[in-house]
Amino acid sequence: MTTMTAIRPLPVRTRSAAPRPAAFNALRTLAARRFALSVRTPRELVVPLLTPVLFALVIAPALRDALGATHGGVDYMSFVALATVGLLIPLNTQFAGLSVIVDRLSGAQRELLAAPVRRALLVLGNLVVVVAITAVQLAVLVVLAAIRGATFDITAAGLAWFVGAVLLFTIGMYGIAEAMASRIGRQEEFISATPAVAIVPWFFAGSLFPISVLPGFLDVFAKFLPLTHALAVVRYGLMGARASGLTNIWGMSNPTAMAALSLGVVAVFAVLGVTLAVRTFSKAAVH
Repeated sequence: MTTMTAIRPLPVRTRSAAPRPAAFNALRTLAARRFALSVRTPRELVVPLLTPVLFALVIAPALRDALGATHGGVDYMSFVALATVGLLIPLNTQFAGLSVIVDRLSGAQRELLAAPVRRALLVLGNLVVVVAITAVQLAVLVVLAAIRGATFDITAAGLAWFVGAVLLFTIGMYGIAEAMASRIGRQEEFISATPAVAIVPWFFAGSLFPISVLPGFLDVFAKFLPLTHALAVVRYGLMGARASGLTNIWGMSNPTAMAALSLGVVAVFAVLGVTLAVRTFSKAAVH
């Protein structure tokens, strides 16, 4: 009599596409590569800082002397100095987007696309470097403005509002720049679109004056700009509720609630920007 023994099938192990350690290592490597490229081209570090520093050190003091030191109890030089944040971040992210085009045309982006790395990590690796460089530039800007005469009321809570606003706005703006770089084929076209994205909104976002003095339709338009909300939270964090302009946006009496609402708007902008960047980059990589 023959006895048959059933053979149990071996368990099938599924291999995840990108384990967390592998994804983290890939992100770190990609960020290090982008940082090395940025350091090798000082244009990305210095040029975006020139215009904001010019505003903070020259134009803001000149406006203070011409128009008066304070307006409505607000130190005007500090008001304008913080407005330069709204120039620095868009210009910085646009230069980073331009580097993406250069990397695609004459760099190693094609080889990276062939590597077993999620394409979203390529975008996030660039984003990490942009955030780090922007943080250093903003620190330089705020310190120089303070040396020149701007007065900031820096507290732990206020600094948290400031950091949250600039971080989320930087993420959103880089998402826009990355998406533009994926859709635009030539550097010349990208540069020609930069003023409309990085400079024009600055004049309508309450940078030099409250949005309440704008004509009615522009006042409404300004309230839809993420930059308007970002600048309001930045000023709320370092100058207090009176200088923030939050009341002109929301018309409420609770400044903390208004700051939270504006920060929420910037957070939505950041999520939409990154999502658009990843999808556009992934779609362009296929073609």
